[in-house]
Amino acid sequence: MMGAHHKGRATTSEEPARPPEGSSFAATGGRHRRLTMPPHRRRDASYPVAAKDDHMYHPPMKVSTDYGLVLASASPRRRELLRQIGFEPGAIDPAEVDETPEKRETPPRYAVRLARLKAHEVAERHPGAVIIGADTVVACGRRILPKAEDEDTARQCLEMLSGRRHRVHGGLCVVDPKGKSHCRLVTTAVTFKRLERREIEAYLLTGEWRGKAGGYAIQGRAAAFARAINGSYSNVVGLPLFEIHGLLVGLGCVPGEIGEGGG
Repeated sequence: MMGAHHKGRATTSEEPARPPEGSSFAATGGRHRRLTMPPHRRRDASYPVAAKDDHMYHPPMKVSTDYGLVLASASPRRRELLRQIGFEPGAIDPAEVDETPEKRETPPRYAVRLARLKAHEVAERHPGAVIIGADTVVACGRRILPKAEDEDTARQCLEMLSGRRHRVHGGLCVVDPKGKSHCRLVTTAVTFKRLERREIEAYLLTGEWRGKAGGYAIQGRAAAFARAINGSYSNVVGLPLFEIHGLLVGLGCVPGEIGEGGG
């Protein structure tokens, strides 16, 4: 019996049909070729592939700029927060500014104004450096709570915050080497449970409240008071890390060693 015709040539059923000339199959003499992945798609021992649940280790970074990085704050928690994301200031130079709120000044505007004042005051002493200024403001409505320097002030703050929702406004200002300021405002809502008198008195004994806006430190024992936190946690501690990281990277701060700040 005659088989199928291919270009006018008859083939028998015992003779397999040949592939069209010019095809990749024909070029190998009818043998199947092993397909290979292009070099940029291959996986080999030199290209680590993490398993689905693996967490690859990334070494901590240290920031480096040609000008130096200066933190305009004496707060140890702000320095530790910067270290947490890999930035090590070359100098710590606390600013000395008048922190009296202006008439009818809102808490958010107050936080940003103080951060800008601190950054620019220190920038005058470190020309050509990158300066970080920050301020944390705790507010109940439009009322700005003070930094607690004594037990009575801390007690009054905690009694006001008890069972209520308040806001923590983080003012941030970075002055670049050319003297231009880059400011951000970050607001976090914090809800405290209703505090009993004995809880307040026990907390006052810890001394954590001293020098803290609103009379508490969220990174300490006061963490047990916060029923809910809506927004940046690091902002409540003292420095919004997402925003400061973006500002510094945008100004050219890169991983590496850093020396003393400029000036």
